[in-house]
Amino acid sequence: MTLYAFFGALEQGFAYGLMVIGVYLTFRVLDFPDLTVDGSLPLGAAVSAVAITAGYSPLVAVFMACGAGFAAGMVTGILNTKFKILHLLASILTMIALYSINLRIMGRPNMALLGQETVVDWFTRFSGLLPQHASPVLFAIICFLAVGVLIWFLHTELGLAFLATGDNMQMITSQGVNTDSVIIFGVGLSNALVATSGALVAQNQGAADVNMGVGTIIAGLASVIIGETVFGDKTIGRALIAALLGSVLYRIAIALALGLKLGSFAITPSDLNLITAILVVFALVMPKMKRKFLAGRSK
Repeated sequence: MTLYAFFGALEQGFAYGLMVIGVYLTFRVLDFPDLTVDGSLPLGAAVSAVAITAGYSPLVAVFMACGAGFAAGMVTGILNTKFKILHLLASILTMIALYSINLRIMGRPNMALLGQETVVDWFTRFSGLLPQHASPVLFAIICFLAVGVLIWFLHTELGLAFLATGDNMQMITSQGVNTDSVIIFGVGLSNALVATSGALVAQNQGAADVNMGVGTIIAGLASVIIGETVFGDKTIGRALIAALLGSVLYRIAIALALGLKLGSFAITPSDLNLITAILVVFALVMPKMKRKFLAGRSK
């Protein structure tokens, strides 16, 4: 893998890092399988692109995308808690609706940001770094700041209720906590992070596309599982950092796979879903194989 490809993988890993953290919050912390992310990532991109082309500041556009994602997540949470729709079905319904909403927001399937100022341009000028170095650094700073805030939040009273809701809903309900409100807020927070990631990706790539969220949940889950397998998840802080670094490892693995050539055989971008499936299976099987290996050596 070339150095250029490595920095590209770092850029993609940290750009989608907030998305992976959002997936971690719903799947691991809340125990809420949420497919809304396939729609909220392009939602963030669409809102950001439209806001920038309308003359808003790129930073304001990111916050607008964050708010839109939070609203989308709240819809899923409300469908589940108030209307008693199964969480998986509720998230699918929201995801389907978001496809049409994203088309309505942009007024077309895609929108270019060529010639528009973005947060990446601002940081490149401010830092004096080369463009290929500036964007990974910027996205890494944003991701680690988000992880730091989340670690602090999850140690507050509301954060502990958030953790307890996913761990033992009956117990936390008996303590007087309104779990419906916690779920609505938690799914909203997750999708706010996902939409923010979508806004950053759109500003970095210079375009927003209504189909850019396809496969987001698979990439997010793969990153979370790889991160937990490699770095562990004994504490909440370690688990969040592992999820973020898992996003980077996932993108590096994809870059390595795309550069792999065996004679006339070469992996193409159309094989990415197959590669992702193999990576997830490998990450799930490795801990069991490791335990068997260590058990065999101890005999």
